[in-house]
Amino acid sequence: MKPRVLIVDDDPGVLYTIKEILESLNIDISAAEDGIAALKSYDENTCELVITDLRMPRMDGIELLKQLLTKSPPPKVIVITAHGSERQAVEAIKAGAYDYFRKPFENDELLAVVQRALETVRLTLTNEQLQGELALSQSLIFTSSAMRKLATLVARVAPRDVTVLITGESGTGKERVAEAIVRASQRHDKPFIKFNCAALTVELAEAELFGHARGAFTGATRTRPGLFGEADGGTLLLDEIGELAPAMQSKLLRALQEGEIRPVGEERIRKVDVRVIAATHQDLKAKVAVGQFREDLFYRLNVVHIKVPTLRERPEDIATLAKHFLKRSARRFNTGELTTTDELFQRLRDYNWPGNVRELENAIENLVALSCDGHLDLSLLPNLQHKTTIDDHSLPSLKTRVEAFERGLICEALHAAHHNQSAAARELGISRVTLNDKMKKYGLRGE
Repeated sequence: MKPRVLIVDDDPGVLYTIKEILESLNIDISAAEDGIAALKSYDENTCELVITDLRMPRMDGIELLKQLLTKSPPPKVIVITAHGSERQAVEAIKAGAYDYFRKPFENDELLAVVQRALETVRLTLTNEQLQGELALSQSLIFTSSAMRKLATLVARVAPRDVTVLITGESGTGKERVAEAIVRASQRHDKPFIKFNCAALTVELAEAELFGHARGAFTGATRTRPGLFGEADGGTLLLDEIGELAPAMQSKLLRALQEGEIRPVGEERIRKVDVRVIAATHQDLKAKVAVGQFREDLFYRLNVVHIKVPTLRERPEDIATLAKHFLKRSARRFNTGELTTTDELFQRLRDYNWPGNVRELENAIENLVALSCDGHLDLSLLPNLQHKTTIDDHSLPSLKTRVEAFERGLICEALHAAHHNQSAAARELGISRVTLNDKMKKYGLRGE
């Protein structure tokens, strides 16, 4: 992707000249006539580099610089100063400008300053991407460009102490992304507490989140600090935030806005320092529209939005993930080295994976558990004969999962006993006859 450069000057002639000089660079160029227009342009379409005059009506270059440096992430800023106004340029550098050049300027001088800034931007982005990939790779397996972009966003947002909203379909790995953000944050060595908002009733959720005094309700035999109290100084992940009861939404909003909580059964207010990460597979904007989710809470949570791509949107990761799950399942079921084929990976790529990474993991686990002697029986792949729609989740049934687990235990016991069926039966705590019946059921061969 080409870097974007925004040029800001109230003189149309200067704008035209700078644009003409920079046309030789492989960049996208936009222009604004003053600082207010520049901020509007930046908010609509962020850029990596801003070149701005210092003297402009409505908003001067110094004020524009200060405003731009509050953005996340901030762009590099080069200021243009008139001849003899070096003091203003020095002031701009002290305020955070990357560099400056004087008017009238030489073409080569302008190009040199801009190219240095763009190279700094490139190196910064590369470093951010590598840091993000390192943090994310400890939680997720990926090689795709979609996930590398996600890794760059993780690297940018992690050190900045802002609230993050993570969205994505079920099974995409939202919790793993949250873990990566915490790992790369300044709170990495502080408590990381997770809470599923759909797990408890309103009454219990309030006590669980904000704590309670002893005797505050039936069963409250001791004082508890609550999850906000436990996460003080660290991070709190609110999973399934879309399921949070309306009565709890206002209480959560106060905690986020004021940094204060009041434990159930207590009058005192307690200050807490907690970074909140929220996650959901639901469309919160749609829930706001129908009155099921508070609009003010949505905007408080949605300071930075991270959308985790579906497996359909990163098909190049399917084979990489499958190989990882194959190795892990082989270790779990003690099957030894597995024989894979191009047909296996092609069939996996041809499927739509409505259940995303979690469904792929389940399918591979099922395949390995029900296959014999390291040979993968592709007929055991659950419902992969055709692509499905997003509503066809086709995850293995409970019966299939239980049988897969039982077969895996039998395989493991037979392997450990060197296929001595009597020894394997004793290890499993069943009779030799029962073992034989189960081996026939699962197509396992004896010695």
